[in-house]
Amino acid sequence: MNGKLDPEERVLSRNFTVYTKDGCPYCEKVEQVLEMTGLNFVSYKLDKDFDREGFISEFGEGSTFPQVVVNGRKLGGCVQTVEYLQEKNLV
Repeated sequence: MNGKLDPEERVLSRNFTVYTKDGCPYCEKVEQVLEMTGLNFVSYKLDKDFDREGFISEFGEGSTFPQVVVNGRKLGGCVQTVEYLQEKNLV
């Protein structure tokens, strides 16, 4: 396709990164929502793919799980991610 992409096409080509931890219901929920939408995403787990110090360094003291990033833009947690997807008419 030549020229600019339609807004929906730009969103659909985005890649989501989800920072999770075991036993987190909101982490599971955001992964389910992203799977349902068919969007590209990768999940990283605390103590397997990163440590707490790295998480705090990246997202700040007091940040909760999950944290979702789309193409370098920090969306926040589950609620903020669902709101973002709703704004883009993806859910």
